[in-house]
Amino acid sequence: MVIGIAGGTGSGKTTVVKKVMQLFAKKDVVLLSQDNYYKDNSHLSVEEKKNTNFDHPDAIEFSLLTEHVTALINGQSIEQPTYSYLTCSRNQETIHTEPKKVILIEGILILTDKKLREKMDMCIFVDAPADERLIRVIHRDMIERGRDVVEVLKRYENTVKPMHEQFIEPSKKFADLIIPLGGHNHVAIKFLAELIKTKIQSTHTSN
Repeated sequence: MVIGIAGGTGSGKTTVVKKVMQLFAKKDVVLLSQDNYYKDNSHLSVEEKKNTNFDHPDAIEFSLLTEHVTALINGQSIEQPTYSYLTCSRNQETIHTEPKKVILIEGILILTDKKLREKMDMCIFVDAPADERLIRVIHRDMIERGRDVVEVLKRYENTVKPMHEQFIEPSKKFADLIIPLGGHNHVAIKFLAELIKTKIQSTHTSN
């Protein structure tokens, strides 16, 4: 069972994924993060790196992500790449990822790619008001990505907000399930967990 979990930057989708993952044994569920599949930009200048638009579909190597999902579906292990926002480049380290009964794919843009979407058995969109998302983006980018508040707000105005309106929000139409309030929606998380649990149990029965 392949489940895609999308939503705007700061919507709480990562929290939803973490809470779902905590409910199951590691042997049953595997996670692929879209953030690991950003294209390598180590060749760009410092100024060009600062202007990298991480919220545009072209920033993602969807072909590799789709290839890896296909491999996991076919029972093959993969070497999932890792990415550094500080250097805007792929790290040398990879994450050895074994196939599991349930594959979770998480990221802001994963529902915008048709070929990747066709691999999913269920598409989920985590929704949150724009002001809440902005607050989370400010906290995250300052703490995790070394940006000051002026830089964060400029980036939000120039790329995050327009890209959300152009690509991410429209991708909501592909969702089978929309989760408002992100990680605070305990009912929706429980419902999603029950779906995954049923899939795992049916797999055990068939084997």
